[in-house]
Amino acid sequence: MVRFTRARLELLAEKFADLANFAVAGLVFGQAVGQETFSPAVGLAGIGIWLGFLALAFAIKGSNR
Repeated sequence: MVRFTRARLELLAEKFADLANFAVAGLVFGQAVGQETFSPAVGLAGIGIWLGFLALAFAIKGSNR
């Protein structure tokens, strides 16, 4: 099993939060500026991925304390 130092766990949590923002930007906001009609399924998938990555980031930060 891989063991992370406190600093690496904080960095990992920060990067998961960044990844969540990229996912919602690509899947939700990308549709808003695109030429095609808005797909609610893709929008909900983007929000779901965003929530999942943020939950993972908060879980990593919580286990770090």
